Amino acid sequence: MRGRIMSTSALLIGFAFLYVPILSMVVFSFNNSRLVTVWDAQNSPTLKWYHALFSNEQILNAAWLSIKIAAMTASIAVVLGTLAGLVLARFGPFKGRTLLAGMTTAPLVMPEVITGLSMLLLFISMEQLLGWPEGRSALTITIAHVTFAMAYVTVIVQSQLAGFDDSLEEAAMDLGARPARVFFRITLPLILPAIASGWLLAFTLSWDDLVISQFVAGPGSSTLPMVIFSKMRLGVSPDVNALATILVLIVALGVVGGSLWMRRLEKRRERESQLATADS
Repeated sequence: MRGRIMSTSALLIGFAFLYVPILSMVVFSFNNSRLVTVWDAQNSPTLKWYHALFSNEQILNAAWLSIKIAAMTASIAVVLGTLAGLVLARFGPFKGRTLLAGMTTAPLVMPEVITGLSMLLLFISMEQLLGWPEGRSALTITIAHVTFAMAYVTVIVQSQLAGFDDSLEEAAMDLGARPARVFFRITLPLILPAIASGWLLAFTLSWDDLVISQFVAGPGSSTLPMVIFSKMRLGVSPDVNALATILVLIVALGVVGGSLWMRRLEKRRERESQLATADS
């Protein structure tokens, strides 16, 4: 009994530590005062900071740019990371495997300052030698984000394939299916949850990145974290709280939707497995 009380208390303290600051930010997004830390009890709550947010073209343009960069980063990282995960999980020992594994996982432990500086020097050298890319832009931010986002996708896909039942693929090939058909009809649907998780994680990492983006961004390509950080130096305006509240709501809806989708896939897989067992 005592142990249960202590574990429950620790759990509640942990949740409070994580979510009370977020809840306070949501509450202060309805504050009428221009001071983000002083609650105006007389005139609050109000929605004026949400109206101010949707009238702020700088924040809206930065948010739209961040969404485009994050979507492109996640899509490219999923393709490259899935291929790398397949090679590392399925091809067994081969020459250069250790080097490939080290190169794909190095961004996981590399400090962002080092990654951003190295990518900046790479882009400058390529521009001098090849004339591409021309200056810093959303393209250079996307390339830099892919370099570290694909490492996370590789680890997720490789972990999923490590516990994969090879007998399903072997049975399909015994029945005459070509390797490409086996991959798209059997392997890909089974590892789809891992791919979806990798895409969401890559999207979040790209959307949230600040340090690397500051190194490789150019004029007119400021992402949302860069704009918010620049505002922090002069003092946070209340419309930033409104923006953060909307982002929290979007993330929460995404997490709930993703969980429901994953649960639906899991139930479908269990049902198909039971039907296959009954038929046999």
